[in-house]
Amino acid sequence: MPRLFTKAPKPRNTFMQRTPGIHREKDTWQPLRLDGTIVFVSLAFVLIGLLFTYSSSAFETSAYVKRQFLFDVVGIVVALFLSQTYTRLQRIKWLRPPVLLGATWVLLIAVLFTHSQANTHRWIDLGVFKLQPSEIAKVTLVLYLADYLDSVSGKLAKNWRLLVQPLVVGGITIGLVVLEKDVGIPLLMSFVFFVMLFVAGAKVLHLCVPGIIGFLGGIILLLAEPYRRARVLTYLHLGNAAENTTNYQVMQSFLAVGSGGWLGKGLGNSELKLQYLPAAHTDFIFSVMCEEVGLFVLLVVYGFAVLLWRGITLARIAKTTFNSLVIFGLTLTLCTQAFFNMAMAIGLTPTKGIALPFFSYGGSSVVMTLVMIGIILNVAAVDNTQNNLRNDITYYKNRNR
Repeated sequence: MPRLFTKAPKPRNTFMQRTPGIHREKDTWQPLRLDGTIVFVSLAFVLIGLLFTYSSSAFETSAYVKRQFLFDVVGIVVALFLSQTYTRLQRIKWLRPPVLLGATWVLLIAVLFTHSQANTHRWIDLGVFKLQPSEIAKVTLVLYLADYLDSVSGKLAKNWRLLVQPLVVGGITIGLVVLEKDVGIPLLMSFVFFVMLFVAGAKVLHLCVPGIIGFLGGIILLLAEPYRRARVLTYLHLGNAAENTTNYQVMQSFLAVGSGGWLGKGLGNSELKLQYLPAAHTDFIFSVMCEEVGLFVLLVVYGFAVLLWRGITLARIAKTTFNSLVIFGLTLTLCTQAFFNMAMAIGLTPTKGIALPFFSYGGSSVVMTLVMIGIILNVAAVDNTQNNLRNDITYYKNRNR
């Protein structure tokens, strides 16, 4: 494995080696070569996201795009830092994945005692911005699971008891997010969690019982609250509920998507964003994009597909189980969330408040999205996979048997 910080080669000149008065070249830092595809797609999404944040919120206030620009700058700086240092930083004891997950638990518990907003406890008001611990939990849970599965690599399929610890830890983490009265992110985390276990070599038979329990838990969560139950029933009878108030958001989203036509109404010309479409700059920003640019929005869908393909490709050829699962887990988290948000906007899934990565307005969401990109870039670069791409997956299969 290439080292993050390499020493300059020793001079071969024997005179310089033997003469004590001659100054030798000091150790130099060599930046890692980052994956061009992921960098290009991420920066393109950031720029396009800023454009549509301004467009979708221009009739309310320009403060949204200014703050989003600040969040993007902070996120890019953190991503660049992590893209060069993450592998080295995670060797520090207090930055190890289990410690980071423990710190996340503290935040998830602390947020339950904060002032409720819209009958939920999701944000910690820090004055300058509001921190959403559930966004951090998406990342730290993936890192913890990758670290644990790396320690039991090759043993998972033979001993089902090794699944107990990650299932307990994952259950506690997801349960704390559920206590915030959030359903979208816990469902996303649960999906990524079980897929990572399966990819790491866990047998389907061993995952059946916790999987069924998790599925039933999700159904109970959706039906426990009256407004969630109404959303599900409305989704199941969408054609007969045009006048239903619980169906208002998705019907306005349909109008936005449909009225855009083939080529759209033009940038900034959305009409549904004029106080008709709720959360136009957050949860339903994809609907505004469809209305303004029409089928050109498929380029965004294609971009996420490319991001998913590239992440899986890098994960398949990674040299260690940890690197492979980190790349795979974070990529799957980003792309699954994106596809769920876009599917929600066109009525393929029930309405649920979940952000579109890179595009939806929000500090914690934007910064943590770019944090995930920075970690993916670093792990891939340190693993030196970008210069050794190959199509066979023999090594990957053998490592995870």
